[in-house]
Amino acid sequence: MLTVSEAAALLRSFDNVLILTHVRPDGDTVGCAAALCAGIRGLGRTAYLLPNPGLTDTTAPYFAPYAAPADFLPEKVVSTDIAALSLLPANAEMYRDRVDLAIDHHPSFEGFGRANIVRAEAAACGELLYDILKELGPITPEIALPLYVAVSTDTGCFAYANTTAETHRVAAALMEAGIDCRTVNKVFFRTKTRKRMQLEGAMLSACEFYDRGRVAVLSVPLALMEQFQAAESDAEDLSALGGQIQGVDCAVTMRELRPDVWKLSLRTGDRVNATRACGLLGGGGHAAAAGCTVEAPWAEAKRQILDAVAQVAPDFLR
Repeated sequence: MLTVSEAAALLRSFDNVLILTHVRPDGDTVGCAAALCAGIRGLGRTAYLLPNPGLTDTTAPYFAPYAAPADFLPEKVVSTDIAALSLLPANAEMYRDRVDLAIDHHPSFEGFGRANIVRAEAAACGELLYDILKELGPITPEIALPLYVAVSTDTGCFAYANTTAETHRVAAALMEAGIDCRTVNKVFFRTKTRKRMQLEGAMLSACEFYDRGRVAVLSVPLALMEQFQAAESDAEDLSALGGQIQGVDCAVTMRELRPDVWKLSLRTGDRVNATRACGLLGGGGHAAAAGCTVEAPWAEAKRQILDAVAQVAPDFLR
């Protein structure tokens, strides 16, 4: 596993770089990729981001300036915030054996790169990218803005339990670069479409509770998305909703991606290790935030994740 200095030295030797982001890209993977691309270009090298079909209206503006043209042929490939090869978008599958450097912050990171660097204690991959990019050169506003997106979104605007003093130090340094963080905070954390509010209302009204009210299960079937004609951007970070319910320390959000294919997201407190629970179903993530995918009808998918939670929470009561 590389150190920060070793990772920076390796990046200095790279040219014609293609940067990968994960499927259903969030602010951390997009922000890290965009900042890294800007940093590599600041060295006078060529770098692009592989287009990601899952971009939403909120993340796309940070991605667009760096999207690779169709005829770009990379010499080096770097991944950001990707814990496992199973999280590659379909158009990135051709690079699964060509990742020259993988940069991540998940405890479940699989170390699939030819060289790897991981900081499992970091709240966001953006914290690690900040340290690497500092070694490559000055943190310009072009680098700082997407890094702020990365760090703020993976911490729920610094409200999640994963936020540390180091997270705030990194955020402060990025703000000192002169970025417009107020717009980021408004767009990502204080703006909801009407369709988003309708989704949340429907999810909460159909919420099911288990384990003496400590476990909440919220569902987003395809039919619900269709009912409100909701776009992908309307469904961003719905997994944060269940944890806001008083008395809930394990929120399960079931999002139907395709018929009978469910993306399960766990947000937990200290009692339930989300990574261990999702790991039982082939997923991973962090102790307080993890996910997995289950192919089964809704009732069976729900049973599987509740069984997994029960296995890692000894005092779980049906």
